[in-house]
Amino acid sequence: MEAAGRPSSRLAAVAAVARRVIEGWALAGGLLLLAIVLLTAWSLAGDVLGGGPLPGDFEIVEVGVAVAVFSFLPYCQVTGANVTADIFTAGAGPRLKRVLGLAAAAIALGFSAFLTWRMYLGMQDYRRYEEVTTIYQFPIWQAFVPILVSLFLLVVASLITLGESLRAAPPPDAPGVD
Repeated sequence: MEAAGRPSSRLAAVAAVARRVIEGWALAGGLLLLAIVLLTAWSLAGDVLGGGPLPGDFEIVEVGVAVAVFSFLPYCQVTGANVTADIFTAGAGPRLKRVLGLAAAAIALGFSAFLTWRMYLGMQDYRRYEEVTTIYQFPIWQAFVPILVSLFLLVVASLITLGESLRAAPPPDAPGVD
């Protein structure tokens, strides 16, 4: 049994908290998506009933859906719910599957870090050039803030899955059935 002060138990506690934050963030994204659906229905009802659609509803939908989609990415990573091509590994042994899982986690970490960096630079450009939406004049860079939070959480989720894959991977010299 591990002592409470050991690094591995502290890492496990941090990972558990991070998982709860990631889950809450995904739920918030789901609520945002629900709000967008309700707003779209309201706009459509106004158009059908003769009051006219909500002006600029497409701008709200565009920004809201982007934010919501990004909020789901960390949850998909940490729960292993990303799309996989199991047809290629159906006949593979457990050792090969663990190695491929480790490679996938490492690629996810690299990609999420790269995407976070590039989105941050994109946000800086939108902020510098003060680009806004057409109807509401909403500064586009502000939509990047929750997206960057999502990408940071994706990096954290990728670190968690990489750590789990490293713990599950057999030592290089261990015999195994592939």
